[in-house]
Amino acid sequence: MTRRIGIAVLGLGWMGQAHSRSALRIPSLFPDRSFDPELVVCADTEAERRERAVRDFGFTRAVADWQEAVSAPDVDAVWVTAPNMLHVPMIEAACAAGKAVFSEKPIGGKPEQTVQAYRAAEAAGVPTGVGYNYLWAPLVLHARQLIASGELGEITHYRGRFLSMYGSDELGLLTWRFMLDQAGYGVTSDILSHSVSMAQFLVGGIQEVVGMRNTTITHRPLPTGAASHYGRGRPEDPKGEVENEDFASMLCRFENGATGTFETSRTTVGPESQNAFEVYGTKGALAWNLERINELQYYRLDSGPNTGYTTIFGGDRFPFHGAFVPGQANAIGFEDLVAIEDYSFLEAVATGERFSPGFREAVDVVSVQQAVIDSWESRTWESVADLAAAGTEGGS
Repeated sequence: MTRRIGIAVLGLGWMGQAHSRSALRIPSLFPDRSFDPELVVCADTEAERRERAVRDFGFTRAVADWQEAVSAPDVDAVWVTAPNMLHVPMIEAACAAGKAVFSEKPIGGKPEQTVQAYRAAEAAGVPTGVGYNYLWAPLVLHARQLIASGELGEITHYRGRFLSMYGSDELGLLTWRFMLDQAGYGVTSDILSHSVSMAQFLVGGIQEVVGMRNTTITHRPLPTGAASHYGRGRPEDPKGEVENEDFASMLCRFENGATGTFETSRTTVGPESQNAFEVYGTKGALAWNLERINELQYYRLDSGPNTGYTTIFGGDRFPFHGAFVPGQANAIGFEDLVAIEDYSFLEAVATGERFSPGFREAVDVVSVQQAVIDSWESRTWESVADLAAAGTEGGS
């Protein structure tokens, strides 16, 4: 017998819509599931989105007050997909109501806020999940298996990067994403978190780091009224100051002795969504890039004269891929990764198993972020301390 799980989605923006579509798709994609998802209530401040939630997504109802959605008795699991500054109060309220909580990253825009959310969930004893959705790409899961099986030998070096153009337009509006009190930190919270979570997933814990930051576009046009992150101002518009970083990089040493390099930017021109990694070992290497999500590059040292990277195409021989399309080299896309992570989270909720990545893994990520932030000030190497166990006074 399958368990009914009533779902509340807080915010029907891009990711709120993606998770809502996942709930609609899961029954047809995963017939052997242990649960039946039901879109119960969507909370959004915009009337047009509330109307869409019921009309187009099939929610039973939509409300303007997110607290009403969180406390509803017919809700079992809450998806937090609102702007960053609302994540912690929403998470705390959902935990207090005894709901399972899935939050888009960052679950807190600053490291101490992530720890605050984690502690609320731990105190309430509720299941948690966090949206590091790229970990669920079938070829990323295959890469992890190859590394764990020893096919690459001893891992010696990792290169992670997330280079994006979403903030490259100097006339892009000064929305909340660029404000420290609303978004938290910039690319270290927004997209470096994806790179760090990927590295920890594939290689393991990070021991020490040294980092660098830069704000490439220091001022942006002020928005008027409701403004999209992709809205554009005019050269003559009044401007305000960008308060968080556009670029960040770091060197690191993993707990297993491997070295690592990371770079992330929202203002580069060229890479449009280059979330990528390269893993180097004593017997081989792997490389993956979101822009080519269905391809994994594999180098084997024992290939004799036939050296060079081999392209492994995605297909139904890899985890989850066959739920979407059969055969080999038939592509899947971004929202399929969201459906995989939502299915996996709901399956864990239904069966009582622990889900990963949850808020504990989010703390692992921000523990690295805090060490990077500390190194900006000290201009030297900083050890990574577990913020779940240590104090979180660092940062501002």
